Amino acid sequence: MPTDDRDWVIEAATTIPGVRATYHLLDPATGNGLSIAVFDDDEAAAAAGDAIRRRASEIGWNDQPRPRFTSETFYQVIRGKP
Repeated sequence: MPTDDRDWVIEAATTIPGVRATYHLLDPATGNGLSIAVFDDDEAAAAAGDAIRRRASEIGWNDQPRPRFTSETFYQVIRGKP
């Protein structure tokens, strides 16, 4: 995961009701990154994705080539405590 400033991703996602938490993680030894977000439901996840894409367009993020994620996996939380 690049070390550039991507706070705008978290800021865009957290404007959406139903977004509980967002994190960008970095393995300092390998440079591999992982993003984790917790949503109330599928609708909040979709709305957060829309908000991120909108913000990327507004700031011109996609106007130049950038590294992208290689996979996306969704998990359903079956147990937990905030």
